[in-house]
Amino acid sequence: MEGPVSQASERAPIDVWPGRPAPLGARFGTGPDGVEGTNFALWAGGAEAVELCLFDDAGRESRCPLEELTHEIFHGFVPGVRPGQRYGYRVHGPWNPAAGARWNAAKLLLDPYARAVDGDFGRLPAEVYGHQRDHRRQDIADTVRDDRDSAPFVPKGVVVHDTETWVDDVRPKTPWADSVIYELHVRGFTMRHPGVPRELRGTFAGLGHPAAVDHLVSLGVTAVELLPVHQFAHEDHLLRRGLRNYWGYNSIGYFAPHAAYSASGTRGQQVGEFKAMVRALHQAGIEVILDVVYNHTAEADAFGPTLSLRGIANGGYYRLADEPRHYADYSGCGNTLHVVQPQVLRLITDSLRYWVQEMGVDGFRFDLAAALARSFHDVDMLSPFLAVIAQDPVLRRVKLIAEPWDVGDGGYQVGAFPPLWTEWNDRYRDTVRDYWRGALPDVRDLGYRLSGSSDLYAWGGRRPYASVNFVTAHDGFTLRDLVTYERKHNEANGEDNRDGTSDNRSWNCGTEGESEDPDVNALRRRQLRNLLTTLLLSTGVPMLVAGDEMGRTQAGNNNGYCQDNEIGWVDWSLRTDPAWRPLLDLTRRLIRTRREHPVLRRRAFFSGRRQGPEGIRDLGWFTAAGKEMTEADWYEPGATLGMFLSGRDIPQRDPKGRPVTDDSFLVILHAGPEPVEFPLPAQPWADAYAVLVDTSLDEQAAAPGTVHHGGARVTVPARSVLLLRALPVAATVPPAASPGA
Repeated sequence: MEGPVSQASERAPIDVWPGRPAPLGARFGTGPDGVEGTNFALWAGGAEAVELCLFDDAGRESRCPLEELTHEIFHGFVPGVRPGQRYGYRVHGPWNPAAGARWNAAKLLLDPYARAVDGDFGRLPAEVYGHQRDHRRQDIADTVRDDRDSAPFVPKGVVVHDTETWVDDVRPKTPWADSVIYELHVRGFTMRHPGVPRELRGTFAGLGHPAAVDHLVSLGVTAVELLPVHQFAHEDHLLRRGLRNYWGYNSIGYFAPHAAYSASGTRGQQVGEFKAMVRALHQAGIEVILDVVYNHTAEADAFGPTLSLRGIANGGYYRLADEPRHYADYSGCGNTLHVVQPQVLRLITDSLRYWVQEMGVDGFRFDLAAALARSFHDVDMLSPFLAVIAQDPVLRRVKLIAEPWDVGDGGYQVGAFPPLWTEWNDRYRDTVRDYWRGALPDVRDLGYRLSGSSDLYAWGGRRPYASVNFVTAHDGFTLRDLVTYERKHNEANGEDNRDGTSDNRSWNCGTEGESEDPDVNALRRRQLRNLLTTLLLSTGVPMLVAGDEMGRTQAGNNNGYCQDNEIGWVDWSLRTDPAWRPLLDLTRRLIRTRREHPVLRRRAFFSGRRQGPEGIRDLGWFTAAGKEMTEADWYEPGATLGMFLSGRDIPQRDPKGRPVTDDSFLVILHAGPEPVEFPLPAQPWADAYAVLVDTSLDEQAAAPGTVHHGGARVTVPARSVLLLRALPVAATVPPAASPGA
C-alpha cells in the first residue's frame, strides 16, 4: 500500500472483526457474543485498500486495515469503539489524474456517512490537497501528487449513538395549501436576538429558544426553511480575504449537522441539539425544511482540496468531463455529483431518509435541483433520482421543493418537475417586481402569477401549491433593499463588485441608497407593503425571508454569501422601530387573513367559469374602468388590475366531506404614479365591500373598515393595493367616502 507510515501505525495493532457491509457509515452496537463496538462500512469502488484511522484525545492515530470487501464496500467491526470516537479513512489506489484516478493515502478522508464532525474546515494548508497546490507550474499542479500527511489539519468524523425515537413528537403535517414558509439562517436569525442568551446565539439551541420561536409563532408562519445545516467547508479564496462561507452552500458531510452551529459540543452533542431544536419548533406547530446541496461538494474542481469523495472514489462519485482529469460542472462550483451512479443515489437518499426518520425534519428544498435530474447530460424528468424519490415510502410523504434550474445548458426547468414536487417560481418573483416598478408591458403575466401560475403548473395533476411564490430569497436584495437600490453594492465581498447578479428588477424610488427625504422613505415603505400584500394574497405557497417583515437591509449587497456579520444577520431593533413596526403588524395581519380564509389558500386552480344562479365566476378580472376583462384587455398597457375571488363554491371539502365556502374578496392592484377612480363591481358580484387593507396607509385600521356600495367609484391611491371583503347580498350600508390618497 502507498503512502507515508506514521508513528501511529507502529503501535499495537487493533483487533478488527469482519463486521457487515450495511448500513454504510459508523454504527455503534453489539457484535458477536454481545460485544460492544462499532461497525464501519465504506463504499470505495475501484480502491485497492482502505484503512480506518482512529484518533485519541491527543490526536494520535491508530490505523486499522478493513480487509473485508463486499460489493466494493470495505467493512469491519472494531470491538470497544464507542460513541465520541473520532475517525477518518485513508484509501489506497492508483494516482492517475488523466484517467480520473486521484487516490492518495496520505490524505485523511471524512466518512461521507459521518453523523457528526469534530473540527473546523477553516484555512486549509497545502497538506490537505491531494496534489501539490504550490507546484511551480500551476497548469499541471493538479497532476502532481502531494505525499504530505493531512491528518493534523482536517476535521474528523465522530461515532454517534442516539436512542431518540420521536415517540412523543407530533409533526405538524401542515397541508401544502396552508403553508407559509419563512426562509432563515440559523446563525443570522439568532446572532442579534436580544431574547436569546448570548451563549446560544448562532446555534441550533438559539433557534429552538422560546424567544426565537415566539417570533415565528406571532408572525404566523407554518414552516422554517433553513439555509444549509449539513457540515460545510469554507472556500480558500474567501479565507484569504478574511471572509467565510456564511450561507453554507458548500457541503462536505451530508449526515452531520454543521458543527459550528452547536452550543453544546462537537463530539456528537450537535446531533442531540439539532433534534431538540426540531422538537421545540414542532411543539409550536412549525415544520422544519432543510435547504440541501446534493449537486456538488466542497472539494471544488481539480485544483480543490481532497477532503472526502475525491479521495475515496473520484470517478465513482463525481461527473467527470470528456477529459477525465477535469469535472463536468453544472453547479458553477467546480464539480457535480454523478447522481446516475447507484452509490451516489444511495448516498443522497440515505441522507434524506436519515434527516426525516432520525432527525425529525419535514421536508427539503433542493439547491440547483435540475443538476440532480440530469441523466447523462440533459435534464430528464424520468431520471433515476426523481424516479427513486417518487416511489420511496418515506421521502414521497415529505415536502419536496425544487430550485428548478442549474447553470448548465437546458438547466432552466421551471414548471417541469413532476407531481409531488413544488418549485421556487422565479417567474412569480420577476413579474411582481416588474409590476411594482412599472416595467410590465401589460398584465397578462401578472394575472397568471396572482392566481397560481396555471400556465406553468396545471398539468399532470399538479395543484396551485406547486408554486412557491417569493419576491425575495437569501440570494439577492432584501425586500427593503429592493426599493432602496437599483445597483448592487457588493464591495465588502472583495471582488470589486463583480459578483452577484445585475438583473435586480429593483427601483430605488428616485434616490440610490438610504435617504433623509421623508417623501422618498414614505414611498419606499408603501412599496414594501405593496410587495408583501401581493405575495400573501396570491394563490400558491408564499415564502418570506427572515427580517423582510420588519425592513432588514444588507446595505445594497445582493450576494451576502460571505457576510457572517451585521450585513447578513437579522437586526432585531427594527422590530420596535416606529418606522418599521407597522410593516411587521401588516405582515402578521395578512398571514392571519390568509389562514382564516380558504379562498386565499385554494387547493385547485380557478376555472374562470360562471357559477351558481348569480352567474359569477370563481375568479373575475376587472379593468381600471370596473369592467370584466376581455381577451383584448390583457394585451393593453395598464397599471391597474382588479381580481375578484369568489368564496361561494370553492372546489374542496372539509374533513367531514362538507362543501367549503368562504367570504369573497376583491383585490385592486394599482402600480401607477397617480390615483385612479375604480368602479366597484356591483350585482351579481356583491352589494357592498368593506376595506380590510389599504397599503397607502402606514397604519391599518382594524376591520371592519370603510364600506362602499357596489358600483361606487373608489379612489385607489397611487401605487397601492386595496383588499376589500364582499359583503352579503342582503347587507345594506350607507354610502361612504373613498379612502384618501
